[in-house]
Amino acid sequence: MVRRLAPALLTVLVVALGVAALAVRPPQGTPQRTADFVVLAGVAGLRWEDVDQQRTPTLWRMAQEGSIGSLSVRSAHRPTCPVDGWLTLGAGSFAGWNGARPDGGCPPASVAVEQPDGIGANLPDQESVVQYNQQRLPWGTMPGSLSESVRCTVAVGPGAAVAAARPFGRVDRYAAGLPADPRRLLGSCVLSIVDLGTIEGTDPAARAEEARVADAQLARVLAARPPRSLVLVAGISDTERPSRLHVAIADGPGWERGWLTSASTGRDGYLQLVDLAPTALAALGRPMPERLFLGRPAVSTGGRPADLTEAINAPADADREAAAQRTVSGGFFALLAGAQVLLALAVLPLLRRARPHAGPTGPTPIPARVLAVVELLLVAAALTVPAALLADAVPWWRGGHPGWIFAGVTALLVAGGTAAVRFAPGYAKTLGPVGAVAGLTTLVVGVDVLTGARLQLNGVVGYSALQGGRYAGLSTVALGVFLAGALVTGGWLAQRVHRRWRPAVMVAVGGLAVVVAGSPYLGADPVGAIALTAGLSVAAAISAGGWLTISRLAWATMAALAVGIGFAVVDLRRPPAERGSLGRFLSAVGDGTGGFTVHRSSTANFETLVNSPLTVLALAGGLLVWFALLQPWGGLMRLFGIYPAVRAAFAGTAVAAVLGGVLDGAALDVAGAAAALVVPLAALASLRVLGHAADRTRPATARARENEADDDPGSGGDGPAGGGNGPTGGGGPLGAGHPRPVGGSPAAPPRTVVLGPDLGSPAADDAGRSEADEAGRSEGPTGGAAATAPAQRRPADTPAPSSEVAAS
Repeated sequence: MVRRLAPALLTVLVVALGVAALAVRPPQGTPQRTADFVVLAGVAGLRWEDVDQQRTPTLWRMAQEGSIGSLSVRSAHRPTCPVDGWLTLGAGSFAGWNGARPDGGCPPASVAVEQPDGIGANLPDQESVVQYNQQRLPWGTMPGSLSESVRCTVAVGPGAAVAAARPFGRVDRYAAGLPADPRRLLGSCVLSIVDLGTIEGTDPAARAEEARVADAQLARVLAARPPRSLVLVAGISDTERPSRLHVAIADGPGWERGWLTSASTGRDGYLQLVDLAPTALAALGRPMPERLFLGRPAVSTGGRPADLTEAINAPADADREAAAQRTVSGGFFALLAGAQVLLALAVLPLLRRARPHAGPTGPTPIPARVLAVVELLLVAAALTVPAALLADAVPWWRGGHPGWIFAGVTALLVAGGTAAVRFAPGYAKTLGPVGAVAGLTTLVVGVDVLTGARLQLNGVVGYSALQGGRYAGLSTVALGVFLAGALVTGGWLAQRVHRRWRPAVMVAVGGLAVVVAGSPYLGADPVGAIALTAGLSVAAAISAGGWLTISRLAWATMAALAVGIGFAVVDLRRPPAERGSLGRFLSAVGDGTGGFTVHRSSTANFETLVNSPLTVLALAGGLLVWFALLQPWGGLMRLFGIYPAVRAAFAGTAVAAVLGGVLDGAALDVAGAAAALVVPLAALASLRVLGHAADRTRPATARARENEADDDPGSGGDGPAGGGNGPTGGGGPLGAGHPRPVGGSPAAPPRTVVLGPDLGSPAADDAGRSEADEAGRSEGPTGGAAATAPAQRRPADTPAPSSEVAAS
């Protein structure tokens, strides 16, 4: 009865863990009205390196008294040109201008502004801009949503007119520049948008002069600001490639001396351009438009250093790191993919020669030193991604050659991690390095997530604030190595316990990983948590042995669906402004706009599939596994037969990685990151299993059947063929369970013959004995051992049968 109910109980447990992880969210208070007037002042290209106490005293004083942050100016186009930035500001969603873009640059900065009267203005191109954003771009953005949400809007300057124009092109009140006394103009409407100019180029002197002019204009705005007003200053856009982080300052009641943040970033000190429109409405106490903004209202949080110089250095340093990350990241993943492909090609001939042969002819055995070096290279390859994550603890981006510094730090960390695994207890056992590397990887990523994922923000293997896709939690690469490390660690631990407890161990380890990945406090990746739930359910179902049957697959599918549905129900019950990505998608499906999300996801999957080096890693790893490791001579089937919990972990990793990448719009990136960890470990373990393929000892069948756990990190029980019930009692090749060779005379007590890289080691003797015992019970025709294993070795003092003498 208990055995029949086990899948149902495991499913309920996994579902409970998943829903609990996703449903619990940090408290999000509704932003309260803090101002009667809002002034949005934009300076295209303004960065924190342009702010100085002497050159820009007004900006410095605002930053000292208000709240500050780094602004990501992502829009519908890259780079975000000034006209794109102003349009995105007024839309509250990713928008883009429909002008020509030669060589991926910016369209002409001039915007046609007509003034039919002395009050407002009209943008004749607005109708075509609206159609372009509604029909050609995947966001379904409505330009002018901010001005439509208030009764009256003031615009000063052509850029501000683009932001303030309503969908039909009308600007309520317009001035080409600040009048001599701007008090009356800024107080005529509750919302004012002011264009303070542009800062562009790379010449420090020219930028300093342009920043000084913008600062003088800002001083006039502050002198004329209405009473009880909130002033937001933003570096509204880029002015050239590459993209950079820009200035964001909020000054007004309730915004004193803090960091700016929003629910769209989840990171103190970071804001998006699309957050400014909902921030203005929230400060005025106005309702959000029916078509929800993509951004979220900004809030001010504490923890900012008292010294403004120190506080400004933090976003300026983040801008430098993000800029360096963009140049280093592509080269790192290209080199990683190339190195792992070359290592896979080098392993192929070794797999052919790894199985010892007892006869007089056969492949030349692999020298022990060569095999030891290859094993260390495989360990180093598996540790490269977590080492690159740790490398961001060192400020490599501040040096003159950031790429070389990052490479040197990563190489040192890889060498240190490889040495730690090599000299760790149990390295000589077959699964020793597998458990050590997987556990170390899970620990590195888990600790980083638990401490705020600081190493992933703007990190080479993390996410960039310039891209605007993610600012907190698990990155795509980190999700891949984390889910792979957690499941393989769970399989390694499960293999060490009794067979009936293995599903429980898998659920315990994998369930904790689901909580870490899905909790908004930690990984903040509900899609990754749902995918990991599916992989965990598969792994738990087959960890005790056997194959993935239809019923087991059904339970795994039900668990993943239950987690997704449970979280969707909880998310839809939240207020619209507090819903997560899944809740917003389902709401969009309900009102008929879900097609935009599906289109964006499919486009992102295709672009990532074509352009990402991780696609090469995923495909190369799959080819190596399918055409080499899973072949009868590859060793992986033998490994799976001896260690069913490890087989379950690998299968669960494949399911979770592919599902997580597709659902998250990352194509094969998650699978590629997982393959960077799992494939080298699979190749290493296969080499070791093949090295012991010819070992033969008297199987202790009674003990094995009683305990069903091995001295080595467990083997046990059920292999691909069901194991343990062969006609000879041992379940393996004929003669494997006999006390002496057939036809021979009574012999001396048998001795263990150990072949492979760890000859003469007591631990290796245990590994060889456990594998030899389990090979006979676990491997049948699917594993290839019964057909290719050499005849059983005789004790040294046993005479050969007459038939063998005659044949020789």
